[in-house]
Amino acid sequence: MKSRGFVHKYGNHVDTDVIIPARVLNNPDPKNLAAHCMEDIDKDFVKKVKSGDIIVAGVNFGCGSSREHAPIAILASGISCVIAENFARIFYRNAVNIGLPALECASAARDIVAGDELEIDYSNGEILNLTTGKSYIATPFPAFMQEIINAGGLVGKIRAMKEKTNK
Repeated sequence: MKSRGFVHKYGNHVDTDVIIPARVLNNPDPKNLAAHCMEDIDKDFVKKVKSGDIIVAGVNFGCGSSREHAPIAILASGISCVIAENFARIFYRNAVNIGLPALECASAARDIVAGDELEIDYSNGEILNLTTGKSYIATPFPAFMQEIINAGGLVGKIRAMKEKTNK
């Protein structure tokens, strides 16, 4: 699986309350969450983001609360992948569970700038910066995690397994 998109760049310790403010959680519909995604750190994010775009950030992305609304908001906004130096563990797990690829690659997170165009090959972890021509290697997802992401998340994977056994 591959994705291609333009970069939205953020710094270190982007917490879940910045990704999706608690004040909007009374309506957990993914479209509502997407409409408010990143608004406390980047007021223009929802106006700029296009389907397939990529978030690149520094260390500890997704720290804070354990709510799964943060990766849901990111995915529903059109983001195809988040690349960071590292992730808060619960955010990382929630991202995989809903089918949002989250790649750890410190050199890519440091070098890539807002507006760069990237192409990502999830099967081998390659991140190609089409703007600069530079490539990076993130640790690729193990096969079972690729299956979860390709199925659109853990629920999609379980449905596919159930359908397969019912045939």
